Amino acid sequence: MAEPKENLQMEKIVSLCKRRGFIFQSSEIYGGINGFWDYGPLGAELKRNVKELWWNTMTRQRDDVAGLEATIIMSPAIWKASGHVDTFSDPMCDCKKCKKRHRADQLCEDQGLTLIKNADGKFALPEGTKCTNCDSKELTEPRPFNLMFKTYVGPVESEDNVAYLRPETAQAIFAQFKNVLETSRQKVPFGIGQIGKAFRNEVTPRNYTFRSREFEQMELEFFIKPDEAIEAIHGSVVTVPETGHPGEPQPNWGWQAWHQYWVEERVRFYENIGLSRETLGFHRQTPAELAHYARACTDILFKFPFSKQDENGNVAGDELEGIAARSDFDLSQHARFSGKPMGVFDDELRQAWAKLPKEKQDDLWRRYYENRKNYLTKSAKPDETAEQIQKQATDDANGLAKGQYIPHVIEPSAGVDRLILALIANAYTETTKTDDKGKSETIYTMKFHPRVAPIKVGVLPLLKNKPDLVKKALAVRDLLRPWMNVYYDDGGSIGKRYARQDEAGTPFCVTIDFDTLGEKPELLDTVTLRYRDDGRQERLKISELRDWLLARVR
Repeated sequence: MAEPKENLQMEKIVSLCKRRGFIFQSSEIYGGINGFWDYGPLGAELKRNVKELWWNTMTRQRDDVAGLEATIIMSPAIWKASGHVDTFSDPMCDCKKCKKRHRADQLCEDQGLTLIKNADGKFALPEGTKCTNCDSKELTEPRPFNLMFKTYVGPVESEDNVAYLRPETAQAIFAQFKNVLETSRQKVPFGIGQIGKAFRNEVTPRNYTFRSREFEQMELEFFIKPDEAIEAIHGSVVTVPETGHPGEPQPNWGWQAWHQYWVEERVRFYENIGLSRETLGFHRQTPAELAHYARACTDILFKFPFSKQDENGNVAGDELEGIAARSDFDLSQHARFSGKPMGVFDDELRQAWAKLPKEKQDDLWRRYYENRKNYLTKSAKPDETAEQIQKQATDDANGLAKGQYIPHVIEPSAGVDRLILALIANAYTETTKTDDKGKSETIYTMKFHPRVAPIKVGVLPLLKNKPDLVKKALAVRDLLRPWMNVYYDDGGSIGKRYARQDEAGTPFCVTIDFDTLGEKPELLDTVTLRYRDDGRQERLKISELRDWLLARVR
């Protein structure tokens, strides 16, 4: 493994984010708190734009997705059912010399080593592992550290009142699946989308906002019919190539086609906000990496300045989003732990099943039975017997004839904060200009796509001491402000104001000059429109300005 490239670029990005009000260290005046970040004026606008674009793309522009906004604190039984109470942990070790705490897998990775996982599931450090803080090799054995933040509900701090800040937004979607299905009048296949805060008590937060303890997620749970139901209804299950967009959804798609569809839909989203496919990477998880219930998972990566190189100098990137085919695990778990049914009734399946030849019924029944038995065996409670598991799997498979099944799910799950950092890193541009006297100056430009740019347009009177120019500029600002985020700036030379807007990432600037007032009659009520990325300028009528801008910033 090659050494990580120098993070000078990252240091410059962090500096600009602080200087221009994108991101601040939380509680900075008290020395800060590790793993928590605040978004300043520009960062708040950037983040809002990204979330609104995701929401519009994933819910409002689709007929097959409904929205949800759930609470951060939910019943602790939800986290027991999902496995978070028992298994949501990272391996942690401590240095006996300097007392520094490390996440064991990251400690090994930083030294080009691989954490050892024994047959009993316990971890061990490989020979030669040392503390990266003091170089001591006196390290404790790795032990699990649960990542959930614990709190208490009510006035008494007792085990009976324990609750958790949610470590992900997905489980609320599964818990509310039946309510959303019934009230939204959707039918499978359909999805439920949610944006919200999540909390993980990371052992070692790092890489700026990439790995934080408080963050936001944009998650979709897209519910689909099991392949056996698709085959019963349509005669066969269509699979698609594992590269390229498969096109518009079809009734006979199985989980593989839906999974590939959502990978490509998510790439389209990133391309539409300025992250080209060339800046992205893809990692299809191997069977050893997959969760026991997952059939596939593709991670979409971004090549951050801190992303590591391989021995050939290539950079794969770090995860922005994972698109997982999670089978029927989640709804099944909540059905078992809550005692409430999570299956659906599909009359099309019931009718189609009755028309199938007996041999086909038996084949589909057996496949569904084996899948259900496999899930039940792997997720068995300590007191469940093999006979009980077989009976439950039999009952589940018998449900097909009645048009009943538990939906499977495809989950595109993206981190808002990671995406914001990717957009900032992708937009960051610096150029050096040298004047006639040989003096060099570094110019910083944030080349955000207009759709996500915090400020859409800067409105600038050429001179602030000319009342007619100021009055006209304020009128232009007020014309545009109901439709987009506008920044009015009259301080300093026009060149310095352009530079300020370039550094904020504003894609367009509008200058009100004397020609706007009619110094040249043919240019009356026109403005100078300046493009951020190349400094090009053109004249545009004020009456056309709003529609021209809206076509480019939405």
